[in-house]
Amino acid sequence: MLALELVQRPYDLRHAGISFWLASGVDPAECARRAGQSIQVLFRYYAKFLAEARHHANRLIEDSMQRWDECDDAAAGA
Repeated sequence: MLALELVQRPYDLRHAGISFWLASGVDPAECARRAGQSIQVLFRYYAKFLAEARHHANRLIEDSMQRWDECDDAAAGA
């Protein structure tokens, strides 16, 4: 019965897989390549995941910049 349900909607698993890759932080260009899609298609159908990835990247950059500033401050005080 489960196999029959999966056959009826083959793209559900594909969508779930690509969504998982994006949510895991895989580069969108790599996700598009593996899925056999263009970047434009990926952006159109997975925009929510890409926006979340962008926010995560911004947080990582901000954290790194704060650590950099802390190192500069410590070096200046030494």
